[in-house]
Amino acid sequence: MQLYYFEVGNSRKPCAVARYLELPVEFRRIDLAKGENKSPQFLAINPNGKVPTLVDGDVRMWESHAIMAHLARKAGSPLWPSDAAAQIEVMRWLLWDTAHFSRHAGRLFWEHFVKQAFGLGEASAAEVKDATSFFRQFAGVLDQHLADRTYVVGDQLTIADFGIGCFLPDAGVAKLPLDDFPHIQRWHDNLMHLPAWREPWPEARKAA
Repeated sequence: MQLYYFEVGNSRKPCAVARYLELPVEFRRIDLAKGENKSPQFLAINPNGKVPTLVDGDVRMWESHAIMAHLARKAGSPLWPSDAAAQIEVMRWLLWDTAHFSRHAGRLFWEHFVKQAFGLGEASAAEVKDATSFFRQFAGVLDQHLADRTYVVGDQLTIADFGIGCFLPDAGVAKLPLDDFPHIQRWHDNLMHLPAWREPWPEARKAA
């Protein structure tokens, strides 16, 4: 299997799963800053020109949540539950995350970090204000859900935890307003005790 990645939130998810499960994955870094994701060779694998992307034999797969589920199912891991109802619950939270929590966390990461790192100008005050408002709204939903839970779904780690947590290791540079959400902080602190989550990248992350 070949897993194409760059050191961004969406790639963290399957890279962490692959490392956590100790799968025989060949990590292939695609440098977005150099436009390697737009090369004909990469577009032949993923016409979206995005990472992460997985090649597993004849399977060409994109979208981080699908890749996580594929890796966990292939390994027979409870990261992808065997129970159908639990699978639906995992998908519910991953879809919620894409539409709400990580969507607005990603906007803040873009404004506060990516634009400066890639020379794309200063953060937009209006965009930051809007994204912060929505982030706080949905962080409140997650914080309440985690008040009496160790994990997002059920009583064990699943890909829902890896999916929803993807921007939290970069909360500082993204300026995510987490101070009012202690249950999210406690939950993510537990994730950070996992070496695969704390350092998922095959090579040291380079400073911007």
